[in-house]
Amino acid sequence: MTIDELKQELVTANHILAHEGVLDSFGHVSVRHPTDPNRYFLSRARAPERVTESDIMEFTLEGKSVGAEPGKPYSERFIHGSVYEARPDVMSVVHNHSANVVPFSVSKKWRLRPIMHMCGPIGGDIPNWDIRTKFGDTNLLVTSMDMGRDMARTLGDRPVSLMRGHGCIVTGPSIRASVFTSIYMEINAEMLFKALSLGDVEYLSDGEIAAIAKGRAGFTFERGWENWCARVDRPYVSRDWAMGEGFSKTDV
Repeated sequence: MTIDELKQELVTANHILAHEGVLDSFGHVSVRHPTDPNRYFLSRARAPERVTESDIMEFTLEGKSVGAEPGKPYSERFIHGSVYEARPDVMSVVHNHSANVVPFSVSKKWRLRPIMHMCGPIGGDIPNWDIRTKFGDTNLLVTSMDMGRDMARTLGDRPVSLMRGHGCIVTGPSIRASVFTSIYMEINAEMLFKALSLGDVEYLSDGEIAAIAKGRAGFTFERGWENWCARVDRPYVSRDWAMGEGFSKTDV
């Protein structure tokens, strides 16, 4: 994939996440540079639904822009650089404030866990980073590498993490993987609210979560991506390689 094609895919990811209710006027998605792991691509500060190829900026892991500057960068770009710095396996990061996920970041009674097979890859051990623990009373925004690194330590090697009173972080081995997980994390949270209203809940077991994550297939990603592209009128290009190593070709 060329840099231009990668930027086009990043624009598509912005539009999809906005359309599916994961991002609104805020939040962002990034992708690591394919040949320089110490850089990544992220839009300028703009509502995700409005992002175009000309808005995409390149950054160092420390959040310094490289090359063209079409506008002001996101103040929370340090979320992305900190995760890429700590996690060489991560190729894409989503930060969002999805409406059904945030309540679980402040609940002292209920934890967010997967209850449906499509949502298994969010993992059964979802940490909740609280910026106040180290930095005291703030506006809850991650505006420095110091904050970002503390957040990344809480994330650890997990696919997702909550951010108390703020939102969440979602990681993936590709843009399509991080988008897929972000959408189904929001779906799972909404379904969990409904299930909890019915009484006791049967969550997926750790073994089921591991089996689902291991078998999450390239074809599964592609089917979702093709459909989501159609919803936002963006071109669909099949990319089997984009699923990352270890994914099978089986369907769900």
